[in-house]
Amino acid sequence: MTRSSMDSLTLSRKLIRALIGLNIVVGALIVVMFVASLVAEEFVMKALGVKPVGDSSLLIPGARAIMVIGILSVPLAHLILARLLAIVETVGLGPFIADNAGRLRTMGWALLGLELLHIFLGVVAAVASSPAEPIGVGWSFSATRWLAVLLLFVLARVFEQGTRMREDLEGTI
Repeated sequence: MTRSSMDSLTLSRKLIRALIGLNIVVGALIVVMFVASLVAEEFVMKALGVKPVGDSSLLIPGARAIMVIGILSVPLAHLILARLLAIVETVGLGPFIADNAGRLRTMGWALLGLELLHIFLGVVAAVASSPAEPIGVGWSFSATRWLAVLLLFVLARVFEQGTRMREDLEGTI
């Protein structure tokens, strides 16, 4: 392996580890915010800029539901990042390792879960919003993210085939 590819792998490992740590910290902060919203509802909602106006009975439950969606997204993101780190760790052994196909498939399922949570986020924001107090979560549909889900499943299959080919080749030598 060349020096520049080793440097890029080292940088990738460090970046992925930093993202794993950041994901855990953000998840913990969302949990704290959720618990605080149950204990000191008025203070937390005011800090978040949520002001119940008139008939906005769904606004606070909607804000809490959005926090729950954020909490649920943390383990899915962790799964993706941890599997990606494991794949990066195997680069020196060659990419076509049976475990990598499974890792890619797991990443595909986790990303699918994140996309379903993203749709649910949009629904919650739409239902809980009112004309007087809209919930702006920046929701949008992205075909690119759905293509990434499909790509992970296709890559998993490619890695399965590559692993079989590599094992067949090793068996003939």
